[in-house]
Amino acid sequence: MKELSFEQALKNLEKIAEDLESEDISLDVSLKNYEEGMKLIAVCNKKLQEAKKKVDILVKKDGKKLELESFDEQKLEAE
Repeated sequence: MKELSFEQALKNLEKIAEDLESEDISLDVSLKNYEEGMKLIAVCNKKLQEAKKKVDILVKKDGKKLELESFDEQKLEAE
């Protein structure tokens, strides 16, 4: 599978879900769609993990010293 963007993988996954819900398809096609869907889920998860790493925040402390701090949604909501 070529490298897809998160948006394209999600769009393809939504299309598979629609096909499975709305069409009378054979078991073989359903299994093929399921397999493709699992691959797309893996792509989406990978992209989300990469995005999470990029969201890590550099916090400047003690003048020139930089410290990497993970994004904390609960901390952000409390502020």
